[in-house]
Amino acid sequence: MLLDKGKKMKKIIERLLIFFVGIPVLFALVFLLPHCRHLAFNVAVVLFSAVGALELSNMFRKKNIGICKAEAVILGSLAPLTAVFQVCFNFPGWIIPLVIMAGVSWILLSLSFTSLKNMDNVFNSTAGRFTVMIYPSFLLFWIVKMSVWELSGAIFLFLLIVFFNDGSAWFFGNLFGKNNRGLIPASPNKSMAGFIGGFIASITIPVTAAVFFPSVFYANNGETVFSSPVYAAVILGLFTGIFATLGDLAESAIKRSCDVKNSGRIFMERGGILDSVDSIGAAAPVFFLIYNLLFF
Repeated sequence: MLLDKGKKMKKIIERLLIFFVGIPVLFALVFLLPHCRHLAFNVAVVLFSAVGALELSNMFRKKNIGICKAEAVILGSLAPLTAVFQVCFNFPGWIIPLVIMAGVSWILLSLSFTSLKNMDNVFNSTAGRFTVMIYPSFLLFWIVKMSVWELSGAIFLFLLIVFFNDGSAWFFGNLFGKNNRGLIPASPNKSMAGFIGGFIASITIPVTAAVFFPSVFYANNGETVFSSPVYAAVILGLFTGIFATLGDLAESAIKRSCDVKNSGRIFMERGGILDSVDSIGAAAPVFFLIYNLLFF
């Protein structure tokens, strides 16, 4: 019993440490290094995408789907890297589909060099390569695209919504979720109390920003399609929170399929890079779309 309590306390301390260290680091990257349309932050996004893809390829090995580590890193960084070239260095927009097609061509070309003894595994191997190129790469691509707004507050707001959604879901789940777990087969430890707590946090963060830091929404002179930015903030937070939760559940399904607990050990008990960007990646395109619709 004491051993279990010790492990639980260790997990809590590690999670709080990552939370309270991670947010200041991201704050520094976004607000103190906004140069060249947040180049430093976007390079970090590319690195996270590459490592996340590498972790995914390692999980695939549990299913006998072999992907070269170097290939996983390259394919996993293509989408956000090309977005960096476009957003930060003013490369033409056509570079994105060009580079993506180069990645697709490489995957298809590699089929021609498959040996006969490995032919039975061609479909799984090809599907694995495409998955590594798409997830989390194409999702994190939209975080880099947020830099075109040149609004540090908007980027940091997105990160806060996702982090507080995850943190509040964990907190409320541990506090009130004892008797309402097991609703989602892919992640039986998740509880209804956790989901509700996460959604409340996702809405509270942007509403607070709209009230006390309205400059976050001044992309179009503070105007929105609603009479008040608070209403728009509610919609922005709700949908961002929903897709952040779906991203977490989707990665849980992948891990359960591959029979692993965490994607890696970089963040101790918190897991690997993929465990940390699953919610961020799924929520990024939704936040980008809704923010553009409501505030531009």
